[in-house]
Amino acid sequence: MIFLLIIYLEAGKKLMMMNSNLVKPPVLISACLLGNKCRYNGKSYDLPAFVDSLRPFFVIPVCPEILGGLPIPRAPSEINKGAGDDVWEGKALVIAKNGADFTSEFKAGALKTLELSRTHGAIIAIFKENSPSCGCTRIYDGSFSGRLVPGQGVTVSLLEKNGIKVISEKNWLLARGDEFVQKI
Repeated sequence: MIFLLIIYLEAGKKLMMMNSNLVKPPVLISACLLGNKCRYNGKSYDLPAFVDSLRPFFVIPVCPEILGGLPIPRAPSEINKGAGDDVWEGKALVIAKNGADFTSEFKAGALKTLELSRTHGAIIAIFKENSPSCGCTRIYDGSFSGRLVPGQGVTVSLLEKNGIKVISEKNWLLARGDEFVQKI
């Protein structure tokens, strides 16, 4: 008999059903990648192949920006003059396009995401590349010009410092999920 596990995500008010007879580890996932409309512009991504690749896993949808108290929609934000590590070290800020400083909200959301990973025993996260929270290897440069630079988002930086392996959705699909998990 197959039981269904229902996970309710506050950020996007969306139900997600996954198979509950699992042997795979819990995985944190950027909620926007699962169809939750929690991006800064109130949109999400439609990625059926990605969602299908998660079926064997206990999925924990997260949006660090929503967990940090930011609304939907919200002004787009970028890390000004640095990356996630620099934000934690007090060397950079997360600034919205309208000039608002959202550094404290981004840090609060990252801390809540780390708490969720500990509560559920997640050691893997699959996050949306380029995001100031979730960028794994690239983020926008802080100029709002669309230019990408090497670096991690605020949440990814914190998670990796705490032993959580983070991979982008594109690299997850390239690694075909299961093969990636076996390497950890």
